[in-house]
Amino acid sequence: MTASVAGARGGRRERAPLRPQAGGKGSDMQPTEKKSPTFKQELVAVFGKPVAENPTQPMVEAAFRRLGLDWRYLTVEVDPADLGEAVRGARAMGFAGFNCTIPHKVAVIPHLDGLGKSAELMGAVNCVVRRGDQLIGENTDGKGFLKALESRLAPARKRIVMFGAGGAARAVGVELGLAGAAHLTVVNRDERRGKELAELLAARAGLSVDFVPWNRSFRVPEGSDIVINATSIGLFPDTEARLDLEIGSLGSGMVVADVIPNPPKTRLVRDAESRGCTVIDGLEMLVNQGVIGIKYWTGLDADPKVMRDALLDIFGD
Repeated sequence: MTASVAGARGGRRERAPLRPQAGGKGSDMQPTEKKSPTFKQELVAVFGKPVAENPTQPMVEAAFRRLGLDWRYLTVEVDPADLGEAVRGARAMGFAGFNCTIPHKVAVIPHLDGLGKSAELMGAVNCVVRRGDQLIGENTDGKGFLKALESRLAPARKRIVMFGAGGAARAVGVELGLAGAAHLTVVNRDERRGKELAELLAARAGLSVDFVPWNRSFRVPEGSDIVINATSIGLFPDTEARLDLEIGSLGSGMVVADVIPNPPKTRLVRDAESRGCTVIDGLEMLVNQGVIGIKYWTGLDADPKVMRDALLDIFGD
């Protein structure tokens, strides 16, 4: 019985003979070129306060993985008093860019090197992009919202009511004006900010606009086509907060949109559905603006379905 058979039957295996390694002694093989490994990841982020409830990170990182990019998206809580230092830190650490959310969309502007056309027109920034050694502010909020709205109803020649006068409201209002909306009613508790927004939209977007102080339950005027919540009312963890709105004034022919992404089914969305309205949740706007932001940072086109699926894995269907 040979040693090899005995080894096989007895449970012991003969070691395979050693073979010359590539490039080693006794070999005619040339050494294969090895790529140097890199452990440096490209960084982007979102700055806001509060920010723990912001679901952008899993959405954007799902897109990065599908694109084969070793990039990370950080969720960073930044107090308003520390915003300048946060921007300087992002610059020093070589961030490819970052998003700004509540309350930094307007306050970040003095800390940047310049503004793109969209952000300059809106006076608000939600996406910062590194171009060379400069940080340039852009705005994708309005474009993301408009794409979602146009899939249901074109805003041209429509009458619209919008709650809020912050950065998101600015972005949405400008895009509605550029899209040819017939009239916009801005409803806001802070009268000064509401009037400022109305004046800005009239001047920069050529929009017919009026301001209504939000000092009592608001009744949506008859003949309105679109109702938009551009406030933070209903944002996690205050998920049962409700707009001070007469729900009975919502008609079944209206489109009702809420920019709040977390939770997707806000009280406004649920109330509007109960009235037979067509609804747009905040996830759709978030995905659309995320696709644009990733294009700014990487130059690549992200898959919106991958991004929405990542969000639905968190929030459910």
